[in-house]
Amino acid sequence: MTHSKRVFLRILTTMTIGLIVSGFISEASFRLLGNTTSRAPTTIDFVIPEGTANKVANGESNLVESMTFVVGDILTIINHDSVTHSLGPMVVPPGSSASLTLDTPENQRFSCSFNPNQFFGLDVREATTTSTRIIGILLAGIPLGFLLSAYSLAAWPIKKNLIQPS
Repeated sequence: MTHSKRVFLRILTTMTIGLIVSGFISEASFRLLGNTTSRAPTTIDFVIPEGTANKVANGESNLVESMTFVVGDILTIINHDSVTHSLGPMVVPPGSSASLTLDTPENQRFSCSFNPNQFFGLDVREATTTSTRIIGILLAGIPLGFLLSAYSLAAWPIKKNLIQPS
């Protein structure tokens, strides 16, 4: 096998190892973090249960203080309480509902009446698609593969054949 073929095979092998390692790390972290943005946009119902106003007046709440959404989600606030509640621009009378389309990726804090701290966080993110994940693996794996190639060639140089085949 010629010297250039051996160098090419070494580079190809280390690039493959780099892509496999980055793919494993990327997917493992993606799954461990419990990414909630790898889904299609949908309608999400947020129910304000009866008695929420009394709990808020006492400094208590059993509702979350923030939520993460995907661009295109529709947040529907459903008020089962006996008083009118609000979330940012939405005012929801008792026994009714209001909707908000989340069409811009941003991190917002709206004033609200159903949490004791009077704020509710909306984190709107772009959906994580398969192509996004593949691009992430490539952006990490290709540089890692080049580094592994350089280190392997420096640490274990490929010697040229001194005897040429006849």
